[in-house]
Amino acid sequence: MTQDELKTLVGQAALAYVLPGSVVGVGTGSTVNKFIDALGTIKHQIKGAVSSSVASTERLQALGIAVFDAADVDELAVYIDGADEIDHAGYMIKGGGAALTREKIVAAQARQFVCIADASKLVTTLGAFPLPVEVVPMAVKRIAKQFAAMGGVATVRMKAGTPMVTDNGQHILDVRGLKITDPLGFEASVNNWPGVVTVGVFAFQKASLCLLATGAGVKTLIFPQSNLEADT
Repeated sequence: MTQDELKTLVGQAALAYVLPGSVVGVGTGSTVNKFIDALGTIKHQIKGAVSSSVASTERLQALGIAVFDAADVDELAVYIDGADEIDHAGYMIKGGGAALTREKIVAAQARQFVCIADASKLVTTLGAFPLPVEVVPMAVKRIAKQFAAMGGVATVRMKAGTPMVTDNGQHILDVRGLKITDPLGFEASVNNWPGVVTVGVFAFQKASLCLLATGAGVKTLIFPQSNLEADT
């Protein structure tokens, strides 16, 4: 199967985790787009969605799915999103679509985070995929130096020859050359750097389970929560 076919397969499989009459948390990216298309086939069975990006909102609304503001929804039963990388504990790197801050906000509202991905995204150690970090523009140079001290190379993500601007009006640094062996500690540390809006390590908002598309079908990986994660 092609990667596009695998994404379609796992997007459809995620419908099994959508509760009738509920508001669904929806992420961002090419795999999530397949889920949104599948969600459109059962749109009359749900109340609507909370979206993590302008792009996903537009796609949902084009299919006739109501989109609610996150502030107007107390809790979500499930948040469904993709990952750029996911390890065997459910920790992820996300932000390839530049929506990492809003993705974390919506994920934090959900009782369950269902990650949908193809088998190429499953890794032993996070870091092969460039780590996205959303930053306040005036802090870009200093934060890049802090990553350099850790052995990483940070570059500003560009679009049409200028720094890309996120939905939140900030910039993205993509950091290469890191091996993230302690995702919880790494996320907690980098999030405290002045000027960092969000680091693209999802450890405190890790996946509850992952629907992994393989050539043999969809494999379900279930991740236990540690006491530390349960307390946060």
